Amino acid sequence: MRIDVLLGEAQVAPADVADRVVVVIDVLRAATTVAAALEAGARAVIPFETVDETASRAKAYARGEVQLAGERRMVKIDGFDLGNSPAEYTPASVDGRTILYTTTNGTMALAATHGARSCYFAAFVNVAATVASVRSALDQGGDVTIICAGHERHVALEDVVCAGRLVRGITAGLDNVIRGDGARVAEMAERPFIGGVATVALEAGHAKSLIAAGFERDVELCLMLDRYDRAVRYHDRQLQLEPTARPEH
Repeated sequence: MRIDVLLGEAQVAPADVADRVVVVIDVLRAATTVAAALEAGARAVIPFETVDETASRAKAYARGEVQLAGERRMVKIDGFDLGNSPAEYTPASVDGRTILYTTTNGTMALAATHGARSCYFAAFVNVAATVASVRSALDQGGDVTIICAGHERHVALEDVVCAGRLVRGITAGLDNVIRGDGARVAEMAERPFIGGVATVALEAGHAKSLIAAGFERDVELCLMLDRYDRAVRYHDRQLQLEPTARPEH
């Protein structure tokens, strides 16, 4: 098995994901927010690359069936129902509804995964469940690509640390694993945070920017390790919870 990590600066090429098990990471905040929405009862989250595409797709639904959600420059899009703060996604706001969703980084990264054998959307809040799902998906062999969404085409420390945790979990106990350079970098970046990830907020530039913009609570929620016990799968252009938590091998 080969495991590669794309650290968030380079464009994702079709060959990076073709027939591979892929994990997209966006700790701050999209993958965390999607997990929160689905755990709160949303039927599905459908990601879009642009604001216009998101709003246009809403016309296919009755108004009560959907919530328009997302951010640009960290704040809620004008005219949308929800922003990108995990705490907004409560049963009262999303239960039974489909979320049409666009963000600066995470939904763009998901759009580059078509052609993958299977794809997951991960953050610290569900990293252990994602490890278990990826290991199950590799029962018949295969390779793994982990894509860090990054922040506006720059490396985001929180995503790389999360990628390192995934690499460590996915490869635990396996023989004959080939790690690409990106995977090795991610493992090294994660080592100072093995005991806990809350201090990532003190180091990561994106976390500092969010805190300065008034989103300190969001950062706290995004750095809660394994808050949820189900992975989020991206399939047929929709994000949904895995039907059941998969056991670790």
